[in-house]
Formats: sequence, structure tokens, C-alpha cells
Amino acid sequence: MRAPDKLEPRHLVVIGGGTMGVDISAAFLAGGWQVTIVEPMVLSHPLRKKQLNQSLATLGVHDKSAPFVEKMSDVAFDKIGHGLVIEAVPESLDLKQQVFAELVRLVPDHIPLCSNSSAIPISEIGRGLPNPARLLGTHFFMPAHLVPGVEVVSSVQTDPAIAQRVADDMRSAGRVPIMVKRDIPGFLVNRLQHAISREAFHLIDEGIASPADIDAAVRFGFGFRYLAAGPCLQRDHAGLDVHCAAARSIYPDLCNDAEPARVLRERVEEGALGMKMGRGFFDWNEASMESERARYQGLLLAAAGLLEKEIAQAASGGSVEQDQRSA
Repeated sequence: MRAPDKLEPRHLVVIGGGTMGVDISAAFLAGGWQVTIVEPMVLSHPLRKKQLNQSLATLGVHDKSAPFVEKMSDVAFDKIGHGLVIEAVPESLDLKQQVFAELVRLVPDHIPLCSNSSAIPISEIGRGLPNPARLLGTHFFMPAHLVPGVEVVSSVQTDPAIAQRVADDMRSAGRVPIMVKRDIPGFLVNRLQHAISREAFHLIDEGIASPADIDAAVRFGFGFRYLAAGPCLQRDHAGLDVHCAAARSIYPDLCNDAEPARVLRERVEEGALGMKMGRGFFDWNEASMESERARYQGLLLAAAGLLEKEIAQAASGGSVEQDQRSA
């Protein structure tokens, strides 16, 4: 893979113009990239363009746009210098494999090919394809234009230099790359998230706490501190000996079930799937969903404002922890 000219325009091609693809595009447009969105459902283009403008406006950007095209073959990949392709199609292994099979045929070797899959290993998506060294995962989190972290996931075949280049591309768009050196199931963030959720749902099953109290425990208890420090830095604050002793007491009693909790299974079986069905752990109607989404987005924006300096530090390759160690 050739070294990019730092003066070249940076061009992102997003495959899939759904919610994630559009919000990823907004983040890169706000970061100064050119963006092209490939979305085969042409009738959805006006609605998706409206969503893109709304996401950009949330970021305070009003003078950017991205063309929508119908097919990957509509993109002049051979004219792209410093480029990046991110696939953001629905979470289907067969579909993603079809997309990547076409991408490796259309896209020059100097452009990395990335998947936004939240769970499917890039090694499975790219199985049997040529040049697996340029394939990796770039897992964004909803809403992708507001959440700064992005997992950059390598398989055993990914070239570390290419992974580093993609991490640098994330930083250039104001994202914070989270390097995951092996594409294990769930990668890094979802493994941590599901470990907490498994215990939370188990505690609901056991009648220890309600869904509302579980959420309060996370948001206003230990999760509140996560805004300032992750679990490793927070342990340094509190003392590793204290937490080691607590672990000996608590770990044997933690849930270690291999199946989803009853409270989760039953809701899924009943069709109570959350906001999209009007009922999940809580009941929803159009008004309450609109209010909740506004509240949620507003708090994310406020959190981003509080962490603006630290997000910029992390996006530039530094960290608060490094600053403290060198102080």
C-alpha cells in the first residue's frame, strides 16, 4: 500500500445509506473529508439526505453535503488518492460478503476496506478474498456522529501498518480510535457492555432490582464516574488492593450464564423489542420517543462539550492518563 500524500483530498466512500452510514458520513464531512454514499434504494435518497443535513446541523455544520449514488460501480475508485471505504449495510454475513467480494474487485489496493459490523469478525466477512491485509473493522456506535469512539479491529491477517493508517484517518475526522488487535466475538466495547448487561438482567430476574433502578445504578453510580475515568484509571484512583479484595468476594457470586437472561428472552418472545415496537423494558408512544431521543441526544452533546479537550487529545493520539503519568 502506497503512502498517502498529506496534501491529497481525503475521500470516504460509505456503502449503505441507513442511519449508521449517514451518521458516519456526517462525522467525516464535519472532519473535512469528501464523502460519497452508496445506497441502492434510490427512493430513500431524499429522506437520507434530510437525515444527513440534520446530523450535520447537530454538529454545527451547514455547508457540507455528500452525493448519494445507487451502485458501487458508480464510484470512480480509481480516481481516489487518499481514500477509505466503510461498509455499513445490514448485519448479515452473506450480504457483507457479497459487498466485500465486489469491493475487492472495484477498489484499488491502496485503499483500506472496512466493515462497521458490530459483531461479525472481519476475518469471516473477508474469508477467501484476495489481499486480506487491507481488511479490518471500524465499529462505530449509535449515534455515530456524536459518539467519538470507534473500534479499529484487526484480524490476524490485517497489516498493522494499515490498521494504524485507518486509526490516523479516524483521528483526522475527530474520532477516537480504540485499537482491537484481534477480531474476537463482540470485539472490545460490546464484550464489556454485555458483561455489565448480563449481570444487570440477572439481577432483574432475581428480583433484586427493577429496570429503572438498574439504570439509575449505572447512570448515577459507577457509570457517572466513567465520564472522568475508565475502569483501569478509576482503580488506580481507588487502590488496586481494595478492588482486588472486592473481586475475591464478588466474583464467585456473579452471573456466568451462557444464555440470555429470562427477562430479556421473554420480552423478545412477546415482541416487546423496545421503541420500535412501542414496548420493551418501558412503554413508548410517538411523543415519549421523540422526547426521549431529544433528551438522549442533548445529554450526549453536553457530555461531548465537557470532554471536548480530552476527546481532542485522544483523537490526536494522546490521553489524559499519559499526561498525568508525565506530569
